[in-house]
Amino acid sequence: MRTDLKDMLKATRLTVAGRLTEATAFLQHLLAGNRAGKANRRDDSETPPHRSANRTIADPGSAPRNPRPLLPDTIRAMLESGRPPAFKLPSEPPGSRAPGAVVASYGRARFLAASYSNAAGARPYKIFIPSGYRGEPVPLIVMLHGCTQSPDDFAVGTRMNIFAEQETCIVVYPAQTPDANGSRCWNWFAAEHQQRARGEPSLIAGITRCVMSEYAIDPDRVYAAGLSAGGAAAAVLGDAYPDLYAAIGVHSGLACGAAKDVPSALAVMRAGKAVRNRMDAGASVRVKAAKLPVIVFHGDADKTVHPTNGDAVIAGAIGAASLAKDVRHGSVPGGRAYTRILYCDANGRTTLEQWSIHGGGHAWAGGDTRGSYTDPSGPDATREMIRFFLEHPRADRPPLPPT
Repeated sequence: MRTDLKDMLKATRLTVAGRLTEATAFLQHLLAGNRAGKANRRDDSETPPHRSANRTIADPGSAPRNPRPLLPDTIRAMLESGRPPAFKLPSEPPGSRAPGAVVASYGRARFLAASYSNAAGARPYKIFIPSGYRGEPVPLIVMLHGCTQSPDDFAVGTRMNIFAEQETCIVVYPAQTPDANGSRCWNWFAAEHQQRARGEPSLIAGITRCVMSEYAIDPDRVYAAGLSAGGAAAAVLGDAYPDLYAAIGVHSGLACGAAKDVPSALAVMRAGKAVRNRMDAGASVRVKAAKLPVIVFHGDADKTVHPTNGDAVIAGAIGAASLAKDVRHGSVPGGRAYTRILYCDANGRTTLEQWSIHGGGHAWAGGDTRGSYTDPSGPDATREMIRFFLEHPRADRPPLPPT
């Protein structure tokens, strides 16, 4: 069901006035029946979680069932969270890992819990250590979940741990807390969470550095990816910390700086050409991350985050660069068709990839239905992201300009 401009303006006025309960009820009335599609649902006859006979952890535990909210998750999350607190941090804050956190032993895969804190607050996280890790430098992938999700749920749905076991990568899953956002969305839309050394970017970067200090991580192969609000947070990391991350992956997310508050976030999530054109003109999207390789996945039938937001991520990553386009078409046997665009530099090297999944909604493509917001009929986003990441170590990237 589509809302008209008058309805959206009313919802925005209620939100800005702080009347969040009324705004939520109003949008529930408008959007009732706008449920997650078939790809995001499971029934009561689902099979129990798979456990590998040969590994202690191929994918962690059982995940919660797919939520069925009356409102799209990100919209509901912003309405419930209100205005996040402002952080005034003069410089990159020191952080600390919680004492007593478990450290992995060699020889077998582990999925461990820990937490990290700095002047911006504290966040728990989970960390996957593959069985092949023996203390030699390995890649690190930071995975940022979407609204209402958890590290365990996200690990199951994306199957990232399974691929990380195969490729001997360490994976860390920072967790958003209900205190920071009522629906556990990363606050990508707030200006205080879009900058280096402040707010949530400083916490996620701090977790990344903490893992790098405790395990043997190749500093040229550190990556970040996320879904929806997590994808938008990954875009922020690429913008704020191009010296830390070698490449980023954005699935069903938004460009850094696409919004500055709840009303602008609502607008850009439902954006059409007008908002995208403002982004392309550079009015609201910083392009500091133009030198970072980026891979984008977005369903062209996404009703929660408009597909043109994927275009904006790519536009921001291109910046003023002159890149050739190589457009390819394919399909998953028995599944969805897709268009894959490769953006290549003067040497013919792919620096950006954009996957448009035809008929795909707001869900992780190729994911496991035991996790929430997954679409197993789409191309395998996890496999392709890991492939893209490992093809783009920082050592192969031209030096970044001073920031």
